[in-house]
Amino acid sequence: MNLQPRPARLLPADAGAEPARVGVLLVNLGTPDATDPRSVRRYLREFLSDRRVIETNPLVWQPILNLFVLTVRPRRSGHAYEKIWNRVRSESPLRTITRAQGEKLAARLAPDGVVVDWAMRYGRPSIGERLAELLREGCTRILLAPLYPQYSASTTASANDAAFRALLGMRRQPAVRTLPDYHDDPDYIDALARSTTQSIAALPFVPEAVLASYHGLPQEYVDRGDPYYEQCLTTTRLLRARLGWGEDRLRATFQSRFGRAEWLKPYTLDTVVALAEAGVKRLAVVTPGFAADCIETLEEIGMQNAEAFRAHGGIDFAALPCLNDSEEGMTLIERLVRRELQGWIRQ
Repeated sequence: MNLQPRPARLLPADAGAEPARVGVLLVNLGTPDATDPRSVRRYLREFLSDRRVIETNPLVWQPILNLFVLTVRPRRSGHAYEKIWNRVRSESPLRTITRAQGEKLAARLAPDGVVVDWAMRYGRPSIGERLAELLREGCTRILLAPLYPQYSASTTASANDAAFRALLGMRRQPAVRTLPDYHDDPDYIDALARSTTQSIAALPFVPEAVLASYHGLPQEYVDRGDPYYEQCLTTTRLLRARLGWGEDRLRATFQSRFGRAEWLKPYTLDTVVALAEAGVKRLAVVTPGFAADCIETLEEIGMQNAEAFRAHGGIDFAALPCLNDSEEGMTLIERLVRRELQGWIRQ
């Protein structure tokens, strides 16, 4: 029997190969490439065909989607995007901000040798495309970071699904971690509190009430076990405590209802109208469930809800900005990402 020790196995660097790298992929919801009906229809078809988003049996839903929804909604949504479109870059604000978040995080993590990229769950750049690019850049360990503070199967799980489907086609898969929800993270609550305080201080009026508006979800999804609703209420409660406000000063509502089914209540628009009719003249809305401003915050809240508030007797209305790529927002993202990269990079 040969008891001679075997030669030491050479590490990739010893063999002249590129050293292994760590990558981070920031993910947000998505955006059409343009505001014309064809571009919006393509985006909506991908979005509304996701079984995580629409859980109705496809045999029932697909005819409705193709015969009704996609014949009417693209033009209507296109007009809404037109109102907020970044004409300098010819793209939606969500794409502009997500790119900025990726670039700023890359600069913060560059000293650690971490590669940062960004993607959209629906539309471009796709998750699969950017995962493949991270692999080409030598990343053998990748953190998938969906920027959704509150978990829902229709958002966080859907983003992870897309990544895992991309991995199915890879001969050599990277090691993958996923960023968990951070709805009650102290750093997140502190960032929200600082941003809210600063934004309100910059207003030319003092709001009599503030709404924390979250994207809606069908009540049926929560009944099936989705934790989203409770996490939204927890975020609101913690933010309220951090700001030192009472329940009459900050309350949770839910926006962006789609279809005829019952969604999470109270509805933001109904609450805005009710407050105006009750005599509230000055109102602000913060949107803690969105990591970046988008059509739901800029057009739906900032325009539609503002118009409804004033039409029913209100005077001053403000849609407070999301954390976006602000100092508070980027510090939060960096801390969340570094926490999940423990053991992969030196802290």
